[in-house]
Order: sequence, then structure tokens, then C-alpha cells
Amino acid sequence: MKQQASYNRIDNDFLNDVIEGLSQNPKTLKPKYFYDNRGAQLFTEICTTPEYYPTRTEIKILNQNAEDIASQIGDNTALIEYGSGALEKIKILLDFLNEPVGLIPVDISEDQLFESAKNLENLYPDLEILPVAADFTKPIPIPEFSHPPKRYVAFFPGSTIGNFEPDLAIQFLEGVTKTIGLDGLLLIGFDLKKDIETLLAAYDDQRGITSSFNKNLLSRINDELGGNFNLDTFEHVARYNENKGRIEMHLKSTTEQTVLINKELFEFLEGETIHTENCYKFTKESFTAMSSKA
Repeated sequence: MKQQASYNRIDNDFLNDVIEGLSQNPKTLKPKYFYDNRGAQLFTEICTTPEYYPTRTEIKILNQNAEDIASQIGDNTALIEYGSGALEKIKILLDFLNEPVGLIPVDISEDQLFESAKNLENLYPDLEILPVAADFTKPIPIPEFSHPPKRYVAFFPGSTIGNFEPDLAIQFLEGVTKTIGLDGLLLIGFDLKKDIETLLAAYDDQRGITSSFNKNLLSRINDELGGNFNLDTFEHVARYNENKGRIEMHLKSTTEQTVLINKELFEFLEGETIHTENCYKFTKESFTAMSSKA
């Protein structure tokens, strides 16, 4: 790797966001804080569960269409992957691209980012890789390559765009458009609406990995902010909000209790939940309508 960058370090924001979110009614926590090193590892495990269809479906689509996608992207391009994770999907494109200038993987999980980027560099030694550890929901500076590319291509796989509230999704897409410029391209994944049973199973697997992933947010608060959450008194809940077309993840308090975080007390009623994530599902028409506003 020829450059490593880290922006928008979350340490200073984490406490404020937790205090603000748990002071609301209903209580909330921002899903971007799932992804410490342990959370990133758990999400990688989630992607291998039989219930979690998005990853294997998207990989199948990319494998079937990689050659055509590469021809539309063209040669001497630079890729920016948002939420790059383990950098598995980008390999499918790299194997078909003609002389790509480089790759900028962007992810909030710094340890996984740099480890994955190093592994990718070993596979593609001629590719300039400039990892950026950042919260990509905020504007971030993009490093420059040694050789300017013909165009930038933003790659946003998975269904992470569904974790944004619709107005913030539009805002994010506007930011991407500014980053890649008028000649740039965006290759994005989004999840289509389907039967509720399939959706719920994807976010509540039988092995309990998604439950551990959700509860890890409380562990992180305990470890980094001095919280005293008892993980045994919270349970993972996934539900489908049909009116809003989204899966919701919650952590439900199984008893009446008080939690202390950095000298702040938070009261929980039995059955009260912390809303930790939304995963919006789309039709092709609804996603096109939303993205056209960016």
C-alpha cells in the first residue's frame, strides 16, 4: 500500500451519539457503530449464513455480469469502494478490468480495512491501493493517485444504501456524484422487496450470529465508554415494518433495569427496545425514483 489515510475518527463522536440516542423516546443507536473490529468479523460471518441471501446473490450477479460491467467501465479507471469490508467483491471486477489505475477502499473498521487492503495488494501488485479509514456517511477527502485516471467509478455493493434514511441516502448519493464527477460511474447494490419470512430469517439466523452482532454494540459501549450493560438482559429482535418497507433491528430489555454510561443513567422498562438499525427494501421503480433525486 502506497498510502494509508484515516479521517473522521469516531472516538470523539461515539459518546455523544450514544448519550443522545439513548435519551430519545424511543431509544436509538446509530448502526455505523456496529463496526468495530469484532463487529466487522461478526458481519463477515453473517454473510456466510444460509439465511443471509444478499451476499451470495450479489456475488452471483457480479460473476455473471463482470465482463459486461468491465467493458462499460472502460480502461485506466480508478475505483472507490464504500464500505469495502473484506474486499471480496471488488476482486470479481478487478479480474476483468483493463489496466485499472487504482483502488480507494473506504471503511469505518480500520483494522479490517488495512488488513484486507494488504492482502489485496499481494494479489494485485501493480494496483495502487489507497485505503481510507473513515465514516463514509460524512464528506471525506479522496487521495490522489500517482497516475490520474480517465474516470472514477464508485462501487457500493451489498445493501448498505438501505441502512440510510431516504433523505440521507439521497444526500449520500449527491456526495458520491460530486466525488466521481460528471464522467464518473456508480455501481450500487440494493435489496429488493420479497416475502417477509425470507427477510426476517436473513436478520435473525438460527446460529444467532446476527444476535451477537447486534449485542456487540452494547459490548462496545461497555468497553469504550465505561457502560455497564448486562447483555443477558437484552435480546435481539428483528421485525418488518410493512408501512415503511424496512427490516428493523432492535435490542429488547427483558427486565426493568438501569444502565450507567459515563456517569449518565438510563432507565429501561421491561419490553422497551433500542432501535439499532433499519434496512430499507426497494422495488426497481422506487430505487430509481429515489436515486433520481440525487
